[in-house]
Amino acid sequence: MNDPIFDDLTLPFQIEQCDVRGRMVRLGPALDRLLSRHAYPEPVAQLVAEAVALAATMATALKFDGTFTLQAKGNGPVSLLVADCRTPGHLRGYASFDAEQLDGLQLGPGGTAGIVPLLLGKGHLAFTIDPAGDDMERYQGIVDLSGSTLAEAAHTYFSQSEQLNARVALAASHRKDASGRRHWRAGGILLQQLPLQPGGLMAEERELAWEKVTALLSTATPAELSDPVLGHNDLLYRLFHEDGVRVFDTAPLDNACTCSADKVRGILASFAPDEIEEMAVDGVISVTCQFCSAAYDFPAEAVRRQQPR
Repeated sequence: MNDPIFDDLTLPFQIEQCDVRGRMVRLGPALDRLLSRHAYPEPVAQLVAEAVALAATMATALKFDGTFTLQAKGNGPVSLLVADCRTPGHLRGYASFDAEQLDGLQLGPGGTAGIVPLLLGKGHLAFTIDPAGDDMERYQGIVDLSGSTLAEAAHTYFSQSEQLNARVALAASHRKDASGRRHWRAGGILLQQLPLQPGGLMAEERELAWEKVTALLSTATPAELSDPVLGHNDLLYRLFHEDGVRVFDTAPLDNACTCSADKVRGILASFAPDEIEEMAVDGVISVTCQFCSAAYDFPAEAVRRQQPR
């Protein structure tokens, strides 16, 4: 079973005999562009990569138009971690960190064990759904940061906030290509148990089926989840073929920021005149987007003229 290898996509699927639906995310060039705009140390880049993969995996499993945001705040070297996915699949992410606290930090085997307590420390993790229209209300779920990985932290959220069982596997890697250049890649798989249906599995059968598919998911290695050669259909077949995995159409993902000169200028114009004076250096206000590192320069006088009278 061979399929064309495409990156930067989300793939919905269903495990027919287990009453389980799923979502796979594969990130390649889009993630590499996102991270290349920042001089993140390797452990921080790894954390951002996994956060973006998690946000994409969870967001694309929801049926809504708007923005899904993952935000973690902690007392560790990384004080803030943000990743969001906007309909129809635009991704952003960044982290604020203390370089001095990162010196000498050692991650566990494989580079991911203990990444949450080591980098984020104690704090909380929030998932926010911000609909684009007025037909849905804004929703936010917050849990304490727990577990050693972002996947384990997400499982805490699932157990407290979801009515149905859910499980996720995440991985990110910094791989060398044939030319020796390193590229960031990431992958994620989310499993969700379907609601009880007439004519479907009985309660005990559902429990056993869920235990089976989550056990199979746990066999997916980080290398497999982010492998540029192993096709997405091939990986799903390898994991779940015994129970009739059915795949649906893929949808693209990309790295796209929402910042613009007009937006930044409008935000600056909302500040008080004395605050604008404090921000200006030699008569110029410089702003750098935290997400994409785009730099904007505005004459302070032009900003003052734009302020409402």
